[in-house]
Order: sequence, then C-alpha cells, then structure tokens
Amino acid sequence: MSGLAGRLGAVLALDPDAPAIEFEGRWWSWGRIADLAGTVAARVPEPGAPVGVLLRNTPRHVAALLGILLADGCVVTVNPGLGEERIRAELGELDLAGLVGTPGDLAGLGGRARCAVRIALADPVEAVEAAVAPAATPRPGVAVRMLTSGTTGPPKRVDLGAEALLRGLDGVKHYESRPASGIRLRTGVAIVNSPLVHLGGLFRVLQCVLDGRSFVLLPRFEVGAWAEAVRRHRPRTASLVPAALRMVLESELTREDLSSLMSVMSGTAPLDPADAEAFTGRFGVPVLTSYAATEFAGGVAGWSLADHRAFGGLKRGSSGRAHPGCGLRVIGDDGAELAVGEIGLLEVRPAQFGADTPWIRTTDLARLDADGFLWIVGRADQTIIRGGFKIHPDQVRTVLEGHPAVRAATVLGVPDPRLGAVPVAVVEPRHALDPADLLAYAGERLARYELPVRVRLVGALPRTASGKVDLAAARTLIEEDPR
Repeated sequence: MSGLAGRLGAVLALDPDAPAIEFEGRWWSWGRIADLAGTVAARVPEPGAPVGVLLRNTPRHVAALLGILLADGCVVTVNPGLGEERIRAELGELDLAGLVGTPGDLAGLGGRARCAVRIALADPVEAVEAAVAPAATPRPGVAVRMLTSGTTGPPKRVDLGAEALLRGLDGVKHYESRPASGIRLRTGVAIVNSPLVHLGGLFRVLQCVLDGRSFVLLPRFEVGAWAEAVRRHRPRTASLVPAALRMVLESELTREDLSSLMSVMSGTAPLDPADAEAFTGRFGVPVLTSYAATEFAGGVAGWSLADHRAFGGLKRGSSGRAHPGCGLRVIGDDGAELAVGEIGLLEVRPAQFGADTPWIRTTDLARLDADGFLWIVGRADQTIIRGGFKIHPDQVRTVLEGHPAVRAATVLGVPDPRLGAVPVAVVEPRHALDPADLLAYAGERLARYELPVRVRLVGALPRTASGKVDLAAARTLIEEDPR
C-alpha cells in the first residue's frame, strides 16, 4: 500500500459519524464517504489499474476518487464538460480498466469506452462488467493521470506519482502559521470551489481529506454561494482563480462579508496586480499568488503572509519565492543560466520529485530578482514576431485590461503575408466600448508594433475548467470575424 493510500484510509476511519462534506445544504459524513469509496475500491482490479472518472464536483465523485486511490489504482481524469462527442473521442484513445461517472454521463457515451467495468455513481452504486474487454496496461505507483493546461508545452497527459503527490500536498504546509500534524479530524471548514477535474480542485480536496478537515463543496463557482459559505463557516483562507477574484471585486460584497479571511490564494492563470491591490484595498485581505503546474504535481513558488508583509509593496506582480526544496532558474537561448533580472526561459526543479530530479524546462518567460522573487512575463511559445519585432501577448493584454471598460482580454498572433504575424485582441468589455478608443488608450502605453491590428469584442471570453482563457476557442472567435 502506498503512503498516500495509507494516509487516506487512516483519516476516513477516524470518526464515521463526523461531518465531512457539505454539499447543496446537506452534510455527508466521513463514514458515508468511506463506504462509497470502499465500494469503488473493490472494483479496481489491481494496483496501478487506470480508471477513468468523469469528474464533477459532488461528494460521490470525491468518494470515487478516494476509492481508486485507496486501492492504489490510477485515476484518469476526464472532463464531463467537453461534450459527448469530444469525450467519446478521448475515451476511444485512453487505455482504461474502468470508467466511473453518473448514470446519465455513462449512458450518453454508449459503448465507446473500451474497459472491463463501468461504475455508475447511483444510490446504491451500480457496476456493470463487460463480457469481453481488452486488458488495460497498469501504471504502478501512478496516482493520477491528468491533462495539463500547457505550462511546459502543448497540453498532454502526465503521470503524477502517489509519493510525489503526497510530498506536494505536505509541501504546502509551510504557508500555515500552525501546520497540522498527526492524523486527526480538525476544526474549521474549508471551501472548495475549483473543478475537481483540474489540479487545483483535486489538490484542494486531497489536502482537506489528508488534514482531516471538513469542507464545503460547490458544484461551480458562484459569488453568492461562495460568499454565503464564507459568512457561515468563517474560514481563515480561501482560494480564488483570477476570473473568480474579479467576479468578487465586481460584486456588492462588503468587507464585513469576508471579515474572517486572513488571505486569499490565487493561481492557475496570471493575475493583474491591479486586481490584487484593489481586492486588498476593498476587503482588507492580502492576495497571495502562486506558480504551479500539473507537471510539477503542485506548486513550486508562491507568496506567504510573512513575505507579503515584508515585500508586498516592493515586488508588485511577482509570483512569490520558491517553495522549500524547490529550485528556480532562468536560462538563455544557449541554455546558460542568466544573471539576476534578465529575462529568459524558466526552469524548475520541484522538491516533490525528490533530490535527484533534473531541471524541467517550461515555456514561460521569466526573471528572478536578488531576493529570489519570480516574475512571469509571458510565454515563449506565444511570442509574436511582427516584421522582426518580438511581441509578448501578456504584456499587451495587461495594458488592454488596464482600460476601465475592459473586464478581460487575450491577445493572439495571426498570420500576415507581409509581416509574418500580427497581434489581434479578443476583449470582454464591462460596458459599451469603442475599439478605436481602446486602441488609442493602448497606443499611449505600447510601442506602435505592439498595437493589435484589430479588436474583437465578445460577451464573455471562453475559459477552460481551471478559469484560464481557452486560447483555441479564442482563436476560433477571431477566425469567425476576420475583419
């Protein structure tokens, strides 16, 4: 049994009657979660068996996730929000021993998934064995196979080992003023509002379970439901992706509504420093950004409250400092490490992978200062070369989002027969906005070659499950309106 499975099993057995998960106004006990997890675990054929889960934010899906891990199986995350056609195509390519989902999700897929058993998360749980099914290749020691969002390159599935995941979960405890120790149930209620199908949501759930902490599970982020949970349970910290943080900023919430919070963690996508400062100014809550990736099995850098108190006003826009044991360095085109303050490709050595881990090269352009603070300045693979001039889309985006009428924006390069490529902006406005006015505003802050050649206004930017802008979908919006 892996250390992760042993720790999870020990927590689930502590007090079966104690409340574990609040969902849609009702509590699920640790015992109920443990029983359902045990039912799923019994269907995992062997250690390392890859079991797909159409992960939704419900207690049943949490239990299914835990059950596969208790059996030392391999959770293969599948996003049920992709639509049946895309899910069928993905399942046709995956090598699965089993598939878990709601009865409705499984029924909609027909027989496309080739696996030995289907587990429907009904009450009671229903399992259907396949008469004939190909044997799936086991992945011993792998806890989760998850699709990345592309931090170190194009999106792909990566294997997260059970021990690396456990080290990553333990590693975040350095943020806590009084880190939890020992296996016991704890007071206080956390709030999980990120999708379980994304590393942020899955990581948060496992962190709560390993700490023996009960939590509110929201089906999706909604300002009203989130704020109501904060008011009732008064957590000391909360997590908000940048898009959610902006929604809170634009709401009618007051400082009193969030008075229990001592900090808000924000990650998964770039956060405009102006938004962080506005949030802190309005609610009196420091915003602590972080740098993480699925490939790293968690975070490798971030702000702590102590660093925020000491450097918050001096390191505007930084993603914080390396976590204990993690390495960060910036390299040039020749692979040599660059001096302090120089911009180049970021390489990471995650502590959760062990002492002998080689450097992992990302596609993020970054710089480090003399105090070890990290700034992400753009993506090398999204750099636009316009007539020989380099344009970093994130720098253009930041300027556009500084306009008071812009809620969010993204900038992409499109082919140009004369210049090679030119920037085009897709903009989600707060209210009526004239693209010419926006370009005039940007023209006072950008070089002429950095200015987008056109602006496409949309009601809402397309986003992934993690809250990042879906660049492929944004490019489709540009192609639909080529003017």
